Order: sequence, then C-alpha cells, then structure tokens
Amino acid sequence: MEGLNIPLNHILLVSSLLFSIGMLGLMIRRNIIFILMSLEVMLNAAALAFVAAGAHWGQPDGQIIFMLILSIAAAEVAVGLGLVLQVQRRFKTLDMDSANRMRG
Repeated sequence: MEGLNIPLNHILLVSSLLFSIGMLGLMIRRNIIFILMSLEVMLNAAALAFVAAGAHWGQPDGQIIFMLILSIAAAEVAVGLGLVLQVQRRFKTLDMDSANRMRG
C-alpha cells in the first residue's frame, strides 16, 4: 500500500500559516508564557517545512534538520522556563511590559 501523497505546496502552505500564527502571537501577546509558546509554534512550522521538503526530494536532510530544531527547542524551553521563574520571582508578574523596566 502506497503512502498518502500530499502535494508539497499544501504542506508548505500549512507550515507558513503556522509560522504566521506564531509570529502574530509573538507580536501581540505580552505574557512571557505565550511568547515562548509562539516561538515553539514557529520552530515547529520550520521543522514541518524541512521534513516536507526532505520527503518530497527523497533526501534525509529534512529529518536531520528536524532533529537539530528539536534540540534547539528543548534548550529554548529549558532556558525560557528558568527566565520565567526569575521574572515571576522578581517582578511578581509575567507581563513583559512590566518587566521591561528592569532596574538593578
């Protein structure tokens, strides 16, 4: 049985839509948790585009880049959650506008 063949244009359209949603969330939201989630959506959209292109051309490069993006996302989550804890502890809020006035 053959696999499901989805045209590359459709996958890239979904990937660009996800990336746009992530960018919109990054620009509109002020809560640091939502900002980190928007960054994750953008990274996953890029990973989807790489995997789709690699599968379309029959090359393993897309899966290799996907593993790189996965490790970058894991590091981003670890550092981001550490920053979230520090901002919450220091400013008693997760609103980035309030934390923008960082004083020593």
